Amino acid sequence: MTATVTAVVVTYNRADLLVECLDAIARQSLPAARVVVVDNASNDGTPDVLAARSGVDVLRLSVNTGGAGGFAAGIESALQGGCDAIWLLDDDTIPEPDCLAELVRAREGYLGRSPAVVASRVVWTDGRDHPMNTPRTRPGAGREAIDAAASVGARPVRSASFVSILVDADAAAATDLPVADFFLWNDDFEYTTRLIRGGVGIALPSSVAVHKTRTFGTTDTDPGERFYFEVRNKVWTFTRSSGLTRGEKALYAVSTFNRWVRTFIDSSKRDVLRDGLRRGLRDGLASPRPSGHVLADARDRKPR
Repeated sequence: MTATVTAVVVTYNRADLLVECLDAIARQSLPAARVVVVDNASNDGTPDVLAARSGVDVLRLSVNTGGAGGFAAGIESALQGGCDAIWLLDDDTIPEPDCLAELVRAREGYLGRSPAVVASRVVWTDGRDHPMNTPRTRPGAGREAIDAAASVGARPVRSASFVSILVDADAAAATDLPVADFFLWNDDFEYTTRLIRGGVGIALPSSVAVHKTRTFGTTDTDPGERFYFEVRNKVWTFTRSSGLTRGEKALYAVSTFNRWVRTFIDSSKRDVLRDGLRRGLRDGLASPRPSGHVLADARDRKPR
């Protein structure tokens, strides 16, 4: 029996791209049983676009909670509605027609228990693999894990991004929601490492989605003021998350430090990065708020 899938799309002030994303979801060769759009208090006409669209469940938040809060709310809604798997997409993600069918095929054909995460191949508008969304290969994966992934045309991974991944609903129900207080950056990394630590994560090249970012590149290409979130959220990940083992935290911390150094070297706004580094390290010392509190606050206020 084919899995029932709930698609979750998080959007904020990108009505045109959202329409393109939803149209692509509607064209899937294997349709999602339910589509949930989490609107992060958009003020660009997105509410009107969604009101005019049938077949979509809209969850409108009163404040912008970022991708982290949006996906936390969307996953919560998907679990409450009941499903076998949850398909997570950003609003600038345009899945190709067989994207979901391939994710489900790999999930159901995997030897053993269903993977906690199946990640699509993410490309940019010109067809190149998008470096912003490359799932991290699982270090030290054994022959059994490699062969099991290869049997469905995939490879084992340790994390993935929220740009077209299929999450097993049972695994999601047994795992705390994404940390809504992350707001943006590293929320998908932290969440998927928790899902995959006790389960299986695979990346599937035959499932393809186009990520329509403005430019081609990684998030650390002169990030400006957003560097604050990179620093604070990495501190939270390395000091408070259960997603990584101690050895993995050490490995990723070294990788992160080297990337930060390259970011500073290449940046034309080093004063902005220094400020983000200072504030991020300071605020990383405090614990993030529970996601339930963040979402409750976003629902209690009147939409602006």
